[in-house]
Amino acid sequence: MTPHELQQRQQRLLIRSTELRLQLRSDMQGLQRPAAVADQVKASVTWLYQHPQWPVGVLALLLILKPRRALAWTGKLWWLWKSARRLRRWRENLRA
Repeated sequence: MTPHELQQRQQRLLIRSTELRLQLRSDMQGLQRPAAVADQVKASVTWLYQHPQWPVGVLALLLILKPRRALAWTGKLWWLWKSARRLRRWRENLRA
């Protein structure tokens, strides 16, 4: 290839690179909102793990005010808690 052809090829590649970067930026904008929601959910779950007294307190309050409903939800929450622990162990095993 001649130097002129190489220079033209380089310019085409730079233009293509710019187009791809703009396309990627456009595609990523559609993921910003779901990613922000996922980050918020993760932060909330982390907060709940660090402050277990609040969900326990709410459950105790419901148990006092609405015992039947609280007992129905207790089973569901127990299942959710066990599932979260299994998921955490599974994730830790994948990392190891």
